[in-house]
Amino acid sequence: MPELTHFNEQGRARMVDVSAKTETARRAVARGEVRMRPETFALIREGRAAKGDVLAVAQVAAVMAAKNTASLIPMCHPLFLSAVNVSFHLNEAENKVEIAAEVKNNGQTGVEMEALTAVSVAALTIYDMCKSAEKTMEITGIALVRKSGGKSGDYRRED
Repeated sequence: MPELTHFNEQGRARMVDVSAKTETARRAVARGEVRMRPETFALIREGRAAKGDVLAVAQVAAVMAAKNTASLIPMCHPLFLSAVNVSFHLNEAENKVEIAAEVKNNGQTGVEMEALTAVSVAALTIYDMCKSAEKTMEITGIALVRKSGGKSGDYRRED
């Protein structure tokens, strides 16, 4: 079992010291989805949501979230991000919005949390923008899809 790195010798939470790590190109991709009723899906697809363009607002929220991850997740390092790209796929067959976020930087620690935070906040923003039409929407499937760079190397989710 891998060792948990965010605890000190006394078992107390700590921010990991990355000062000795080499800077490498790092990339992470995360995904998630928001499932909803067909009527709510149509509001998003047709741009008829009461609060405005749902996906445009979710896009901006996701980028802002990635940039502010360290203020939300206590042991995350503040990072200089070189790119944040968020995309949405409207899956009409299943009445869901699929979200993907890719985050890149050159640094001493990875960008997995930034990608996951971007997807999470995009999903929450979609919920917020549409909650007046439906409160039964479900946010599901948030996961790291792949990452590259750093000491632990490459990772690709198998599913």
